[in-house]
Parts: sequence; structure tokens; C-alpha cells
Amino acid sequence: MKHAYIISLLLAVAIFTCHAQDNKITLSQQADSAYNGDNFNRAAELYHQIIKGEGPSASLFYNLGNCYYRLKQPGRAILYYEKALKLSPADNDIRANLDFVNSKIVDRPGERGTFIGNALDSAASSAQSNTWAWIAFSLFALTVAAAALYIFSGNITLRKIGFFGGAISLILTVVGIAFSIMGAKTATTHDEAIITEKSTILSTSPREPRNRHEEAMLLHEGTKIRILDSVQSLTDSVKTTWYDAEIDNNHRAWINSRAVEII
Repeated sequence: MKHAYIISLLLAVAIFTCHAQDNKITLSQQADSAYNGDNFNRAAELYHQIIKGEGPSASLFYNLGNCYYRLKQPGRAILYYEKALKLSPADNDIRANLDFVNSKIVDRPGERGTFIGNALDSAASSAQSNTWAWIAFSLFALTVAAAALYIFSGNITLRKIGFFGGAISLILTVVGIAFSIMGAKTATTHDEAIITEKSTILSTSPREPRNRHEEAMLLHEGTKIRILDSVQSLTDSVKTTWYDAEIDNNHRAWINSRAVEII
């Protein structure tokens, strides 16, 4: 009797799992079918449902970016391409689509950060954090092997190869570890946002500009900003969050949180 109960329970779990899996596949197929049928609103809605049920992935964010580009919403397209790139930084298709949509937007902010810092960030983002970690591990193993060659070999040439090869691989190991840490930080830090409104006026203080002197600048849909700080203001019993936004090295102002979505 006990065995029959266990078998029945396992059967019920298996049927439930298969049924759930079928629903997931069906939902994904519906989303792809809606996209292929040019029903981009429905496709985007279904991709959002899949993300809510199964969790985010680079491919789902990429599909959403494609949907929003087709819906003529470049801000949201850029937002989801950026989200996809966080999860899969080495994906050339995502990067190509992101660059293409960025070339279509109105604003052209200047350089942000330093040349060296940007170069290091670019290098670190050429692969996933886990990939850099495995590269660093492999280089460390090579360093150990080179050290063993230097210590135990009686041949002068081999000892030199072990010494200099070990030194180089040790330096590269440190670089790999640094890139892995940088990649992990980029993937988990949410201090950047995309303007998703058609246009928005930034303010010199965390409130709606009261006159033209308090208007800092006008920015348009798709522009990326870095959030440095946030404060809440209270107007007519309505709380509004304002972000202290860095647009580039020369421009910084306050933006209403309703005008942007965080990457």
C-alpha cells in the first residue's frame, strides 16, 4: 500500500512537471508566432510573461528589444538590449542591434569616465565574468607548472623559460581575476538607466523646473544616464523620486524617475 502511494505521488509530480513544461513551450511558441506575425505588442506581452515565470535571460531581453524597436520605441529597445548585454556581454548580435538603435536616437552625449577606465571596462565586458574566472584559473595552473619547471629542472634554458613564463602567466592571472571582478560588478550593479519618454527636461534641483533658469537641459528617448544619487520630493501629497544623473563628463542634472527605466 505504501509503495502504491509513493508511485502515485511520483506519477502526479511527473504529470504536473510535463504539463508545466508544455505550457512554457507553448507560451514561448506563442510569443515567437506573434512576433513573426508582426503582432509586436502581443509578442512583448508574452515575453514579459515568460520572464516573470521563468526568470530573465539574454535571449528574452534581446527579443523584447527587437519587439520595442519594431514598435518604434527606441528607448525601450535600447533598455532591453542593454539588459541582454549585461547577461551576455560577448554576444555580437545584441551589440550590433544596440549600436544600430543608438545610431538612430537624437542625443549624442560626450565621453563619460576616463580613457583608461573605459578601455578596461570594454576589455572586461568582452567576455562573461565566469569566462574570465576560468581563464584566470587556467593561467594560475600554468604559473604553478612554470614554477615547478624552474624549481626542479636542471636545464638552464628550461629554468629561464619557467621563470619568465611563470612571471608572465602570473601577471595575466591577476588581470583575469580583475576582469572577472569587474564583469561581475557590471552585471550586478544597476546604476545606469535609459530615458524612455519621448523627451524630458532635466532640472538644476530635485523638483520640476519653476522657470527657465532651473531647466538644465532637454534629453530625448534612448539616452543613457548614470545615476549618482536619488532623493524624494513631496508635491501636493505626491511623492516623486528624482535621480542625480550624470550624462557625460561635462553634464549633470536632476531627472524625474518616471522618465527613465533602470538597466
